[in-house]
Amino acid sequence: MMEKPKAYLESSVVSYRTARPSRDVIVLSHQEITRIWWQKHLHEYSLFVSEVVLDEIRRGDSVAASERLNMVSEIPLLTIGPDVESLALVYQAKLVLPEKALRDTLHLAVASIHAVDYLITWNCKHIANAHIRRQLAEINDSEGIHTPIVCTPEELLDDDDDIPSPEV
Repeated sequence: MMEKPKAYLESSVVSYRTARPSRDVIVLSHQEITRIWWQKHLHEYSLFVSEVVLDEIRRGDSVAASERLNMVSEIPLLTIGPDVESLALVYQAKLVLPEKALRDTLHLAVASIHAVDYLITWNCKHIANAHIRRQLAEINDSEGIHTPIVCTPEELLDDDDDIPSPEV
């Protein structure tokens, strides 16, 4: 039997899965895509999160945070050791991201050090960004480190997955 691909769920995916429907049509579309991917495809992956994900989804409204934490309660944690922390600092310096994006570099480092197949995120500014993906591959190649496929849930849907048009 073939082993399932390993997938690291970044906090934005969990947040979109549990959030109330947004009035923003793009966010609403991402929420619906996430719901469909979660229902139809989640079982196809060996899922992982990290303490960074847990820390991020604990924030905000306590009821919503509890729901987010419940969604990932059965998902194993990938550790954040010195190797992850030092790689995150390399990313911080070489990817030229703002200071507030340090957590994003931790997500990238966790997924890379633990050699997951996919890092799934809706953070298209600092993670699932074509420029970042290219630079990430260059850095990891030079360091001899695995580079995960960084993507959104939408990129993991099948052709027959019907995505309804959001109602505005």
